[in-house]
Amino acid sequence: MTKGETVFPDRSDIRICFAHAAYQMQARLEARATGLAGFQVFSRDELEARIGEADVLVVSGLWHNALIPKAGRLRFIQSISAGMDQYDRDALRQLGIRLASAAGVNARAVSEHAMALILSWARRLPEARDNQHRHVWRGMIGDPAGREDELGGKTLAIVGLGRIGGRLAQLARAFDMRVIGVRRDAAGGAGAAHEVHGMDGLLAVLPQADFVALTCPLTPQTERLIDAGALAAMRPSAVLVNIARGRCVDEFALIAALRDGRIAGALLDCTAEEPLPAASPLWDMSQVVITPHSAGETRRYEDGILDFLMDNLGRLWRGEAGLHNQII
Repeated sequence: MTKGETVFPDRSDIRICFAHAAYQMQARLEARATGLAGFQVFSRDELEARIGEADVLVVSGLWHNALIPKAGRLRFIQSISAGMDQYDRDALRQLGIRLASAAGVNARAVSEHAMALILSWARRLPEARDNQHRHVWRGMIGDPAGREDELGGKTLAIVGLGRIGGRLAQLARAFDMRVIGVRRDAAGGAGAAHEVHGMDGLLAVLPQADFVALTCPLTPQTERLIDAGALAAMRPSAVLVNIARGRCVDEFALIAALRDGRIAGALLDCTAEEPLPAASPLWDMSQVVITPHSAGETRRYEDGILDFLMDNLGRLWRGEAGLHNQII
């Protein structure tokens, strides 16, 4: 009998490993009094040492594919993120290890974060905070171009019109913004966007936008999607908002565009390398706002992941073929 043909463990036999450097998922599971056995690891070394004990693994950033040969009991991975580029799907499939993503678990949180970044730029909140630290009360500004702005009538281009992008479109419309969606399958619908285009229409959309928000997954097609050519197509007054993945942007081209004033600013929740290296020029650019990939990290995150996990465990115990957010 191959591993792919083995029966999924019963509730009484299952061992769940929660692997994350900070999230308290085991504690939240215990608070639910499910009776399921589990344990938590907080580092790659711990995960490597204990992966062989797990039937189910709840993980994201601590995963690396070298763990696969050591995971003799593993039957199911519930990823805690929407991004899935770190998993060797072919290797998992050959061993009969099921895989599901957490797409949608933080759609509200991430879209709200994007909207907060856009509002912070329009209302010049980072500058106000800096002035507060310096004990500076800024005087009134005679030149209208130097004042806080309003979002009504501005155009937001959203690249990736899935759960997060669709929710962001709703929020932006509440501020009377014009929303243009760009998605792989334009026939999938515009949702709350005023109009939608395929990815091949990106360069035609960019010159129309005051804000360009990336909410797309990282794929071979979206890696460095915003490159020198895309940045050149944007307005000099436009702002890039990246709440997707850092590698969706050519970071060297972005830094050059910011230095040369070819775009007005960048609001970044993710960077090509994380943590952002201390030597990166992005740290010291006044027209850049950086948050530490925290858009989806809310007080409700662990419970959202556990909801997905319990749903999928129920399906596996019932012998159902399909999982919620199934990848394998």
